Amino acid sequence: MLFFERGAPTRKVWFYQLDPGRNLGKTNPLNDADFNDFIDRQRTFADSAKSWSVDARATDAATCDLSVTHRSPQAIMEEIAALDAESAAVLETIFPGAL
Repeated sequence: MLFFERGAPTRKVWFYQLDPGRNLGKTNPLNDADFNDFIDRQRTFADSAKSWSVDARATDAATCDLSVTHRSPQAIMEEIAALDAESAAVLETIFPGAL
């Protein structure tokens, strides 16, 4: 959803990451309760673990790209490497010498 204040320039872009905490599907769709936190926070555009604000000047003026990027590609790659090492350690305890 995009919200704009009429007659005022956009200074901040507020993001909210909807996370109902469960797998969604045909038999388990979103419901009204899933939006309660969003509705509460959007009144003041409060920052939280699921919502944050970015200075509008940080967006690409040529494309108006609002893609959410919290971490650098290097940080993402480091996390992937750490998770791979953690997985390998767990697999080694389950299947010693298999790796």
